[in-house]
Amino acid sequence: MYAHEGDRIVVRGHHFDQPEREAEVLDVEHEDGRPPYQVRWVDTGDEELYHPCPDAIIDHVGPQYPPEYEPQLVCS
Repeated sequence: MYAHEGDRIVVRGHHFDQPEREAEVLDVEHEDGRPPYQVRWVDTGDEELYHPCPDAIIDHVGPQYPPEYEPQLVCS
């Protein structure tokens, strides 16, 4: 699992009546995108260091590439 700043994390509820939670990734601790992530929860506005559970899904915003394949802008 990897994420980048601006990605969205969705955590599914464990029970039928438990709602999903959604958070925005504010900061990534590791250069390769591994957890933990600094997130802001949409429902409460709280910020915390988050280690994703197996129920978490990362919704990537825009095209994401591993750092070694990140496109480079070349201006001439």
